[in-house]
Amino acid sequence: MHTNLWFWILFNAGVLCVLAIDLFGFQRKAHAPTTKEAAIWTLVWVTLSMGFNGVIWHWMGPAKALEFLTGYLIEYSLSVDNIFVFVLIFSYFAVPAAYQHRVLFWGILSALVLRGVMIGVGVAFVEAFHWALYLFGAFLLFTGAKMFFSRRKAGDIARNPLIRLVRRLLPVRDNFQGAHFIIRRNGRRLLTPLAMVLIMVEATDVVFAVDSIPAIFGITHDPLIVYTSNVCAILGLRSLYFLLAGAVQKFVFLRPGLAIILSFIGAKMLLADVFHIPTAVSFGVVGFVLLAAIGLSLLINRQRPARAEPTTEADNHSTPVTNLR
Repeated sequence: MHTNLWFWILFNAGVLCVLAIDLFGFQRKAHAPTTKEAAIWTLVWVTLSMGFNGVIWHWMGPAKALEFLTGYLIEYSLSVDNIFVFVLIFSYFAVPAAYQHRVLFWGILSALVLRGVMIGVGVAFVEAFHWALYLFGAFLLFTGAKMFFSRRKAGDIARNPLIRLVRRLLPVRDNFQGAHFIIRRNGRRLLTPLAMVLIMVEATDVVFAVDSIPAIFGITHDPLIVYTSNVCAILGLRSLYFLLAGAVQKFVFLRPGLAIILSFIGAKMLLADVFHIPTAVSFGVVGFVLLAAIGLSLLINRQRPARAEPTTEADNHSTPVTNLR
């Protein structure tokens, strides 16, 4: 539980170095990543995460490594739900594909800070109050049941309370101004639509973190494992978005699969003092459910007749956003 401070420092320094290389080396010029580029970066992030898992195995043993791997798998699979919402947000604001990576980069960078704070609070809460685990377990059971029996709806982003509040309090320009989030006009600072998208992306991640972070506490209480598994999963979210954005709706059984995983972790937390479920069993259940959900989704899509995919506003790289206020 008490990891050497240098381990924390080196991990976060490594994360910042990799992000800096990505931003200033490979993403200096705004562009829309191709599927091949997204696939390569997805492989890079997964490889780096597995490499870090090897470091944990060497320094802390196989038990901690398995906890990290299980937590990483849960977080990475839950991030697919984020992708669906990101698609809706980018489509509503008609964000040019070349600027979407920039939004996700800064959104994920702030998410690292916010999740770090939330994990710190969660760890302190669990250590101070053991019954917090039962609260988290009941919450995950409720969330899993709600996810399983309810349909995912697009919702009306224009009526989102956060968007309406920002528009009421701050001046917002109607059209995109390149890749800028804030511009100055006549001595006055104005938010661009890209800034509104960034705010929505950050808020969405906070909402999803409320589900995902308690799920990791169902696997381990070690703050290092909880934090690093979250961070590694978040780092791969951008490339995963560009890889799956056009096909995420085809994984029709993934959401029920995630609901089953959340319910399983919730039940595990509620039964922790009565019946201990080993981490290896949890990893097996999570992996089996994910593979089954993905396999069934691919199978049902092969059996469906091919039809033209509807285009979205996000596909139009020159569509301006109007009437923001």
